[in-house]
Amino acid sequence: MEELIEIRDMCKIYNPGENEVRALDHVDLKINKNEFVAIIGQSGSGKSTLMNMLGCLDVPTSGKYFLDGQDVSGLSDDELSDIRNKEIGFVFQGFNLIAGMTALQNVELPLIYRGVSKKERMELSKRALEKVGLKSRMEHKPSEMSGGQQQRVAIARAIAQAPPIILADEPTGNLDSGSTKEIMEILKELHKEGRTVILITHDNDIAARAKRMIRIMDGKIVADIMNDAEI
Repeated sequence: MEELIEIRDMCKIYNPGENEVRALDHVDLKINKNEFVAIIGQSGSGKSTLMNMLGCLDVPTSGKYFLDGQDVSGLSDDELSDIRNKEIGFVFQGFNLIAGMTALQNVELPLIYRGVSKKERMELSKRALEKVGLKSRMEHKPSEMSGGQQQRVAIARAIAQAPPIILADEPTGNLDSGSTKEIMEILKELHKEGRTVILITHDNDIAARAKRMIRIMDGKIVADIMNDAEI
């Protein structure tokens, strides 16, 4: 398989000095294109910091991060923003939808920032909402939807411009078991279509549904296991 992500000897240190916190402590990691990976760890383990690095939301204190062959560990904020826009679709636990906007408008919004024409962004947004099963809810606002439906809007927003990487941070954390199953099925379908799906979770049952499970503790990777999950 073709390599997509390589992290070499990465450290992230907060409060350098006597009271320093090593959120990431000499981490090495490789992820190939079209993998479905779960990164699992408890609160304070370093998994959120690792997610921020993988998503180009932050830069390491030391070490290297190669994304599709490009060293992104020393790029400027603007350069990182460009990479996020082109390469990564984010799904967060809190949905992050704008209350006064419809589902369609929420999905459209990032495309406006990317300079996509009105006609194209409308087509992309509708197609993304149809893909997550919300064809009949496009004109509904978040308050008119269940948690599971809101998360599906968030996924549609993340996939509208077909980024190669889906980075999902606790995407089922606020959902009931039925909605959790729906969201995991959507992520599984995205993986089958050829996307690389990276799932951040503290839940062993959720992690077990990925093909590969990476466990992080005290800023270090302590296990990297291939699952027998049906992907």
